[in-house]
Amino acid sequence: MAETLNRPVALGIELGSTRIKAVLTDGAGAPLAVGAYDWENRLEDGWWTYRLEDVQAGVQAAYAALAADWRAKAGAPLTRVAALGVSAMMHGYLPFGRDGRQLAAFRTWRNTATGEAATALTARFGFNIPQRWSIAHLYQAMLHGEAHVKDLACLTTLAGYVHWQLTGETVLGVGDASGMFPIDSAACDYDAAMLASFDELLAGAGLPFTLRQVLPRVLPAGADAGRLTPEGARWLDPTGALEPGAPLAPPEGDAGTGMAATNAVAARTGNVSAGTSVFAMAVLEKPLSRVYPEIDMVTTPAGRPVAMVHCNTCTSDLDAWVRLLGQMAEAAGAKLAKPALYDLFYQKALEGAPDCGGLVNFNCYSGEPVLGLDEGRPLFVRRPNAALTLENFARAQLCSTMAALKSGMDLLFEKEQVKLDRLLGHGGLFKTPVAGQKLLAGALGVPVSVMASAGEGGPWGMALLALYRLRCMEENAPALEDWLNEAVFAGTEGSTIAPDEADAAGFAAFMKDYTACIPVEKAAGQALR
Repeated sequence: MAETLNRPVALGIELGSTRIKAVLTDGAGAPLAVGAYDWENRLEDGWWTYRLEDVQAGVQAAYAALAADWRAKAGAPLTRVAALGVSAMMHGYLPFGRDGRQLAAFRTWRNTATGEAATALTARFGFNIPQRWSIAHLYQAMLHGEAHVKDLACLTTLAGYVHWQLTGETVLGVGDASGMFPIDSAACDYDAAMLASFDELLAGAGLPFTLRQVLPRVLPAGADAGRLTPEGARWLDPTGALEPGAPLAPPEGDAGTGMAATNAVAARTGNVSAGTSVFAMAVLEKPLSRVYPEIDMVTTPAGRPVAMVHCNTCTSDLDAWVRLLGQMAEAAGAKLAKPALYDLFYQKALEGAPDCGGLVNFNCYSGEPVLGLDEGRPLFVRRPNAALTLENFARAQLCSTMAALKSGMDLLFEKEQVKLDRLLGHGGLFKTPVAGQKLLAGALGVPVSVMASAGEGGPWGMALLALYRLRCMEENAPALEDWLNEAVFAGTEGSTIAPDEADAAGFAAFMKDYTACIPVEKAAGQALR
């Protein structure tokens, strides 16, 4: 490890919903040290939020753990990095006044109190504005007449805030910015016509600013986003060991770092993140022809248009059933370790009938907009003559984790004729080899790849974007997708599974029953309060 001390290293930090994680890499992107800190959002005054003092404490704790890991491995303190970058949960509302004072509690993506604003802006722009987007939060605050809005001087995201503390720059990577306000991919900037349209609303409300004046400046991957200031170095590392001066990559959202970490930034590629929730990102060759409430439009870190299908629930119901079956096995004297239990369940799913034997499962723990569900209730239903076997039951559970996603993706494939050469899978659904990957390929009709490196996750993706910033400081910098292919992912181990005709036909039969039972799921939500 000692020989790595003089090699270029990049630091990536990501603030997720339950964990802040930091990853240090060498110049080729290989991880050298990691650090993490667990945290939770809190419900205060009706808003899901994180306090900014907790943000700083959490980032410092994750960095301190990483520095300790580095010292243990390298035998020397961490005093400098060649480049760094910050990413975080996208969207939300984080407003500041001219003196840098926080004007209102940070309203995270989890809040859904902006329906009136989101609906009005979607109609006004002819562009889908989800409730969690920053512009929906701002307009809702205007509609409610919140007093702080008149004092607004800066509206940013969580990643943008941390970057601001480290550099003094109020900028955003284009991917993160695309969760604040619609982006014109050709200009790699906020959509000018929509800015002008929103400025009319600001003027009508008598507010003394334009939207561009308060939104962060938009930057593509590789652009100059400032350098670590002495104050920023102390903000990150209060011990004073870290030296200032390192260049920073534009701050990005967790969707963008997921794309970088899975090498899914080129047109006709995409990724599926499947864990507690599930979302798919499809990099488009051209914009969509119309607005779909089920589909968010965001961008890659380089500004390419991306269609995102987000579903609220993925593996929670499956996890509950696996726990129950594990309790049954333990009661019978055959206790299995958690990984072995999951591997067995997934293997049984592969042995099930392609159509799940007529079994139907809804995994909805909450409402699911893609399916038109305001509320969710986990529900297992079958005809009396259906083949109720362990194999079919396990397969129905796995198929239900991707059924809502299939509904949204079909809009892209069937109505917009979107073509994807491959999807990269990452997250808990793919920890057991083959099963989730094979069923998803059959469900979506697209080859699904899983790479060993994808397990490093978003902070590693942010570290890669920091390395790309270093490369762009040199002459003749390649496009982001070319650099990732050549400098990071060339020769990376992984597996790809193509769609199987039997799996595809079986999933189609499962979806026919699933779709027919959506009214039953709605009724369950209304009946079980």
